[in-house]
Amino acid sequence: MNVAYGIVAGLLALFYLYGGGMKVVRSRDQLRPMMAWVDSTPMPAVRTIGLIEVLGALGLVLPPLTGIAPWLALAAAIGFVALQIGATRVHLSRGDRQIALNITLLLTAAVTVWLATTWL
Repeated sequence: MNVAYGIVAGLLALFYLYGGGMKVVRSRDQLRPMMAWVDSTPMPAVRTIGLIEVLGALGLVLPPLTGIAPWLALAAAIGFVALQIGATRVHLSRGDRQIALNITLLLTAAVTVWLATTWL
């Protein structure tokens, strides 16, 4: 199960490191083609979401690797489930029905939660 967790959590962490990093460093104009919701969201909130995603990605990977506070990996995975529930609600409230990526990330985070509970 540790190998399965490493693969799933590693892929999820890579996605959130990339996506969160973009939200932290790119301008609204650079984000708009990929994330239409940034038009109606204040940039400090977009940056905060990006920072949360980057920290969560580190939380998925570093605790199992270091053996320090391994419960943080479970907390990060649960946080990503909550994040994707919220993201799906935002997309649906805006009339955007393209939520396949959100559902995929939600399911991947849920699997990560399950895998994290097997080695805690």
